[in-house]
Amino acid sequence: MRAQIKRLEKGDRGVFGILLLNSQVFCPTLERPWVYNERDISCIPEQIYFCRRVMSPKFGETFEVQNVQQRDNILFHVGNVIEDSLGCILLGSSFGMLGEDRGIIDSREAFKSFMKKLEGIEIFPLLISNIT
Repeated sequence: MRAQIKRLEKGDRGVFGILLLNSQVFCPTLERPWVYNERDISCIPEQIYFCRRVMSPKFGETFEVQNVQQRDNILFHVGNVIEDSLGCILLGSSFGMLGEDRGIIDSREAFKSFMKKLEGIEIFPLLISNIT
């Protein structure tokens, strides 16, 4: 399994992207805006990482992005707007509006599909890159 997040749009309401699995579009993503890789308030730098299956006390079984410089606990998890993330990667089924906020929709279903797709996989490479 190979994964890539292509970041498509950056703004004060987040970094919106697309997650590809084995070069096929899988789902939209949402991350916090870039704030110089600061813990809990920034997305992580563009580069190649490895993601490992972990058990999170808050989110249950998920994947953690490993070896992020000066950071830890960068997880894939459920959430719809940037306030749902402390620097983690949120997965959704589509981009959309939640009241006045831009975000991603139907995150629980997208995350469930993600975990099902990665069933039996313990570790995978993740490339994060910007389109713009």
